[in-house]
Amino acid sequence: MPLDEMTRRNLELVESMRGGEISGTLLGVLDRTLTPMGARLLRQWLLAPLIDRNLINVRLGAVDALSDTLVRSAVREALDGVRDVERLAGKTAAGRVSPRELRALGDSMARLPLLESALERARKLAIQKGEPAFDRHAALWDTCCDLCEELQHALVDRPPTAIGEEPSIREGVDSALDEWRALRDGGKDGIARIQAEERTRTGISSLKVGYNKVFGYFIEVSNSNSHLVPDDYQRRQTLAGAERYVTPSLKEYEERVLTAAERVEDRERELFEALRSRVASEIARLQSVARIIAELDVLASLAEVAQKEGYVRPELTDDFALEITAGRHPVVERMMPREKFIPNDVILSEDARIIILTGPNMAGKSTILRQIGLIVLMAQIGSFVPASRARIGVVDRLFTRVGASDNLVRGQSTFMVEMSETSAILHTASKRSLVLLDEIGRGTSTYDGISIAWSVSEHLHDVVRCKTVFATHYHELTQLSDSLVAVRNYNVQVREVGDEVLFLHRLQPGGADRSYGIEVGRLAGLPPTVLKRARELLRLLEAEQIVPRSGHASRAPLVNMDDQFALFGLMTHPVIQQLRRVEPNNMTPIQALEVLARLVDEAKQEGERI
Repeated sequence: MPLDEMTRRNLELVESMRGGEISGTLLGVLDRTLTPMGARLLRQWLLAPLIDRNLINVRLGAVDALSDTLVRSAVREALDGVRDVERLAGKTAAGRVSPRELRALGDSMARLPLLESALERARKLAIQKGEPAFDRHAALWDTCCDLCEELQHALVDRPPTAIGEEPSIREGVDSALDEWRALRDGGKDGIARIQAEERTRTGISSLKVGYNKVFGYFIEVSNSNSHLVPDDYQRRQTLAGAERYVTPSLKEYEERVLTAAERVEDRERELFEALRSRVASEIARLQSVARIIAELDVLASLAEVAQKEGYVRPELTDDFALEITAGRHPVVERMMPREKFIPNDVILSEDARIIILTGPNMAGKSTILRQIGLIVLMAQIGSFVPASRARIGVVDRLFTRVGASDNLVRGQSTFMVEMSETSAILHTASKRSLVLLDEIGRGTSTYDGISIAWSVSEHLHDVVRCKTVFATHYHELTQLSDSLVAVRNYNVQVREVGDEVLFLHRLQPGGADRSYGIEVGRLAGLPPTVLKRARELLRLLEAEQIVPRSGHASRAPLVNMDDQFALFGLMTHPVIQQLRRVEPNNMTPIQALEVLARLVDEAKQEGERI
């Protein structure tokens, strides 16, 4: 399933809206992988859900089998300690792997027999449940024992990062290397032997054999013993109290030792490169087993999360319906105590495919909207879902339009971005798609916004005919259910207790008639005088049918003739003023019809002037 950028961003799949961290994302909730390969694969699955129901059910069957605690623990214990086989194999094939990394590859493969045993246990359990979950993994499995043995036999337990620093190849692997090492490492013993021989030959008991980087090996004799120096000693350096000499035999020994050090490094590099080439020739085997390891890691991670968080296996179908019972937002519920999150039911079907979701600010409309999308997406990657029951008709596309943003670089306003994203949805969505809209049209004037939101809803109902949840503050949209047969109204429940408003976060049938924006302003800390004035204006606007005055804004007081003035000049409509003067009980039917006809004519004339 292709996911566009705005859907990935709005649902916070792998990146939080607050920045690049994964905390607060779906990836952060689901990622309990133990290997770098598994972590990468889980991210790929989140960004590319499946649309083939059979493939989804195979993954779900694997997660179901791994829900057994003992089997899952065996798999995860075998995975613990496995390094990034995929990348290490790639570096080996490219000739850039170090001795330490190649040994890590061997140590990782040493754990494959344990993983094979755990995989076989999981496969048998899946077969008992009638699931072909791990058949493909078992058929492609390769423990790579031959490669593992070669690497562990050839390389020391803790090789250096580069050839030449410390030994990389074990003793006993190559006889020539062992000989050169013995000569190189026998330098101290050789110096002690030469020193003893020269003391005996010369009779100088204080004679010393040493080494420096300038002169190499030398024989040092104090000035008091200079008369005992043999003729074959060649002076190299004069010190304050001694002379330093070399002999032909000492120079010959020095050349052999220095040559040995160079030959040890050359031979180690030669053997290591041959070993690296041998492993690189098996790159296909390594990549295949790396993919299986990554999949087992992701499936075990999904099973771990499902058990810890109380997720259930969804039922995937090819029909239209979407039924979620006691659904929860997987990220939000992790940020609060489990008992405080309020689950909600959502049902969409052919004859009730559009939900107009109204309710006050802060009531949880956006949370419900996102949790629907996340539950569907989780089901289609093969994960269990946060609900007590879920029956999901597989969707081919998932679209979201949530929140407001602008694009200054492209010169696009918030409303332009909103309309562009909405346009993309209307042109791309199909009948099998799921569309989640939040506050379409709020970036422009009220009448324009309502008109666009209304028209978009009609298009989704009549033309696209897809599953849609539309969260809005335009309560006028609840009237769509009167003319569109598949539209249903829902609202998020609140309760008023005195001057306080309690947000119950409970979804219920019917439309909301208030947004409680002033109450949200109070929670946000607006000054009491501002809140008091806002309530006065709200009572006036709700009680009166008002229209703007023509010309300049009036400064006439609106409430109680106090010193506060309205920002906009407002007045009661003339037709309403006349209706207030009518006394229906004192009129005959003919008179009532005459008044009605006159008011209709005035209303039509007013409409023509507008």
